[in-house]
Amino acid sequence: MQQIKKYLEQLATISNSDWEFFMSKLQRRIISKKTIFLKVNDIENHISFIESGIVRLFIPKENPEKEITFGFSFKDEFISAYDSFLTQKPSAYNLQALTETTVLSITYTDLQLVYKNTQIGNLIGRLTAERLFLLKSKREQNLLNLTAEERYITLFKERPELLQVVPLKYISSYIGVTAQALSRIRKRI
Repeated sequence: MQQIKKYLEQLATISNSDWEFFMSKLQRRIISKKTIFLKVNDIENHISFIESGIVRLFIPKENPEKEITFGFSFKDEFISAYDSFLTQKPSAYNLQALTETTVLSITYTDLQLVYKNTQIGNLIGRLTAERLFLLKSKREQNLLNLTAEERYITLFKERPELLQVVPLKYISSYIGVTAQALSRIRKRI
């Protein structure tokens, strides 16, 4: 619980009563490696803080080789099919733990109670949503403005550990190239 508290205290000062109320609504979940814990057409009922592990966001396809990986989330980050969480409508993608992953989760209903019953809830919610939006915006801009090689180099610089634990087929999908093209990029670098 200290990790999430440290993270949230970077955003705002939290009173003891607000923290106790918020903490009472969190549930620790351990998700096994390779487990898909949210599937297409399920409604996302949690927003979770990753204490340890890596999560992949992807659009499944009939042929698993054609899956589209469009995001990764890491330790000390929030993870959710956030659009489904906000609208309480079915998700268009899956969430998968790539490693054993420990998260602290809060349900949609409980988060509404935190917003209603704490002074800090709305501020934390807004700031967290802003951070998720900025990550999404950066990803879109990288896809539009950078070459595949530049996207790979950027990913390598920002998250060097990713290349050690994530299969290259997911990385190639994430940067928008085939596995063969990624292999050529890696040889050039």
